[in-house]
Amino acid sequence: MKIWQTKSLITWLLAPFSLLFWLISHVRKRLYSWNILQSYHSPVPVLVVGNISVGGNGKTPVVIWLVQQLQARGVNVGVISRGYGGKVKNFPQLVTHQSSAEMVGDEPVLIVQRTNVPLAISPNRQQSIELLLNQFELDIIITDDGLQHYALRRDMEWVVVDGVRRFGNNFVLPAGGLRELPHRLKSVDAIICNGGQAKPNEHLMTLEPSDAINLLTNEHKPLNEFKQPCVAIAGIGHPPRFFTMLEKLGIELAKTHTFADHQTFDKAQLLELADNQTPLFMTEKDAVKCKAFAQENWWYVPVSATFSENSTACLLAPILQKLGK
Repeated sequence: MKIWQTKSLITWLLAPFSLLFWLISHVRKRLYSWNILQSYHSPVPVLVVGNISVGGNGKTPVVIWLVQQLQARGVNVGVISRGYGGKVKNFPQLVTHQSSAEMVGDEPVLIVQRTNVPLAISPNRQQSIELLLNQFELDIIITDDGLQHYALRRDMEWVVVDGVRRFGNNFVLPAGGLRELPHRLKSVDAIICNGGQAKPNEHLMTLEPSDAINLLTNEHKPLNEFKQPCVAIAGIGHPPRFFTMLEKLGIELAKTHTFADHQTFDKAQLLELADNQTPLFMTEKDAVKCKAFAQENWWYVPVSATFSENSTACLLAPILQKLGK
């Protein structure tokens, strides 16, 4: 939200509520650290990929990258997710290639499609871990989000930061977009900067786009072959990042349409946005919700996280050492 990027009259009016939010969060965290509230300790190591701000920082590409890197090194990885945005009520539940994004959430389906990793969803992380360990021999569990879910103990914490927006006005909810204050970063194992300018203690991540992929035919087409004006939609945490990426790659955008993160789409809604001669671009996260009613002019653009060789080594070394790999 734009009001979270600057300080205004609204910020100060909401500041008392932010103080209350911080106080409740701080006390709750202390209760877990003092073992007054019980937390679950997984029999295998747990690594949390989360953030201290609300949505749109790039956690999912980091999770996909990390899963692929560990799989390539012979590590048996499992992933858990809350399944945010899904309609399913029975938990825990395994996510497969046949799972509906509408039911289990778009991000879990996307992660499974990209990595084939065993993945379970539930608001109760313990349930998800127990389900995975009952069915798979796993060396490590990666949790997609859940940095503030202190009911689950963790062995390592990674935080993803938007390198452009950073921490906005530095207020916690609702006056700002933070779940925890920036000093929380002093206690995590790695800080990943998504775009922008990384600070000395951060690992810079860039999102590299691939060819556009047709939702209906699975045709791959280089982006520089799209010569006419196009339409783009995005139902992600920070849609402008997607639109800016397309424009930097030479795509002329006649129109853009922003939707809520995790929004469910329907065919009629998208047909109104572009005629069948105009390419309609969307993110891969949006595409997993639209394939069932895809049209010939609908395309998605996958992006993959990339790190420098040095950052890759620094990020993976503590994990592999802990696992004895």
